[in-house]
Amino acid sequence: MVNPQFKFAQLLLALRRVIRNDHLVLMVLALVVGCASGAAVVLFREAIDLVQMAVYGTDHDRLSMHVARLPWWQVLLAPAAGGLVVGLFIYFFLPGRRSQGVADVIEAEQIHGGWMSSRVGLLSAIASALSIGAGASVGREGPAVHLGASLGAWLARRLHLTRSLNRTLLGCGVAAAVAGSFNAPLAGALFANEVVIGHYALKAFAPVVVASVAGTAISRYYFGDFPAFALVNNPLASFWEFPAFVGLGVACAVCAILLMHSIVVATELSKRTPIPSWTKPAVAGLAIGAMALVMPQVLGVGYGVTEDAMLHAYGFGTLLIILAAKIIATAISLGWGFSGGVFSPALVVGAVCGGAYGIVATSIFPDLSAGVPAYTVVGMGAVAAAVLGAPISTTLIIFEMTSDYTLTLAVMVAVVVASEFSHHFYDRSFFVRQLRERGMDLKQGIESEVMQTIAINAVMRSNLSTVTMSTDLETLRHLLQDSSVGELFVVRDNGELHGTITLSDLSDFAFDHDLDGLVNASDVARPHPPMLSRHDDIGAAVQLMDRSGESIIPVTESDLDRTLVGAVTHDDVMTEFNRVLMERRREELGHE
Repeated sequence: MVNPQFKFAQLLLALRRVIRNDHLVLMVLALVVGCASGAAVVLFREAIDLVQMAVYGTDHDRLSMHVARLPWWQVLLAPAAGGLVVGLFIYFFLPGRRSQGVADVIEAEQIHGGWMSSRVGLLSAIASALSIGAGASVGREGPAVHLGASLGAWLARRLHLTRSLNRTLLGCGVAAAVAGSFNAPLAGALFANEVVIGHYALKAFAPVVVASVAGTAISRYYFGDFPAFALVNNPLASFWEFPAFVGLGVACAVCAILLMHSIVVATELSKRTPIPSWTKPAVAGLAIGAMALVMPQVLGVGYGVTEDAMLHAYGFGTLLIILAAKIIATAISLGWGFSGGVFSPALVVGAVCGGAYGIVATSIFPDLSAGVPAYTVVGMGAVAAAVLGAPISTTLIIFEMTSDYTLTLAVMVAVVVASEFSHHFYDRSFFVRQLRERGMDLKQGIESEVMQTIAINAVMRSNLSTVTMSTDLETLRHLLQDSSVGELFVVRDNGELHGTITLSDLSDFAFDHDLDGLVNASDVARPHPPMLSRHDDIGAAVQLMDRSGESIIPVTESDLDRTLVGAVTHDDVMTEFNRVLMERRREELGHE
């Protein structure tokens, strides 16, 4: 039997012979990824509806209205039972015993050259469908983005494409997933470039647009072509209203910071709680069920609540209660192990924040107000932009979700204010904060990835000047003069590293020949010097050199086995780093 992967590779080669243009081939692959991601979004949303139907007896977005008619014990226990299933699923099937999301997509794009596990992408989507269907206060767009990205990465891996093309196809999967989720092709393309890829170069932007359009077409074919929310038309009353939108941007930034920080706090509290990790989503589900008895609006993605807020269905006090409850429920859900995203909760928080702000602004200046629904829409965009770190694509998402062009200027003003305020006082986005908590700095970009891909063995010197513990002082002087790195390595009889010796370590002994027979290597060596393992990369070497101030680091067999196998110098590390980096740059330019 012929391997299907081999058949596909042959088909790709034949396509290249016919087209004779790698950019056109990439467009074809982008179309494939876009259609696959669009179909995956459809299946993902259907899976959520199936789980929700099994748990609550309805697949409607307005879950809160249906829950109000259910018996109290079902409302209380349904999220807890779902949390137990999610906890066990993640514990037994997902690596690291955690689900993955948009932050992992960004990490794969910026750090790992577009490599992602398609298996983990599928399993994370299942965990998210179970979580959302059970009523967890999480979003469905983040998991959809991760699923689409994993499909793009899978195709790139099967075809053994270059790092540059890997990243582009991953971005295509992201664009198609966002576009299919929101019926927003423009926003999908810009989100992929703004948040994940990190640039708008034509070589990446063109295939991303193709994938975004394909994903939208698949979604519209299945769900229909209409805005995500029904909005009463409220044109801006006056340009004098823009100072009020600036104030709303500040208020939304505060809400966004509260949302993001509460998730971080809940996550830390979960880590410190001494119970098995697989039980934590059940505990979170029980807490959410208890909240839903009083405030059912906290359950699920909350799009029904968002639309009600846009239609001015809640009073000022109710909006504030929903605002606080949704932030707490989202923090508990994500911090305690449920799987899902933050975009939908951010939209709910933004909608109720904007609605409450609009009630106050309208009551003070009724003649200058566009109405509460307008402030609700603007609030949605401002909070979501601050949380996602995507002001441009978020503005377009709001526009394409509502089909209301007249509010675009107001949305832009509030989005910019909220994004800048949140960036200054908290972080660039929730995903950046997640990666920062894991010790990753995206500012290093390709440089960080290059350092992580070069093993110590590639730059390690093995022809070292080694001495035993009993080597006399006179011999040390001669060996130091002949050493290529200006350092001696003192080893024990079993080959383990004891310490290092430089000329400065000899200090007073260096020129006192009366001590030649009295002092040996063990007396002058620096014990326990900074060390690396041969399994480390040069990124670890650079960090250790920066911390210790040493330009020469010995390398041992492992962290436990201190047998000396070589040493690395700062010059060798940087020379190899620059060589590989230039090769990567040439590869990038070769595909433009």
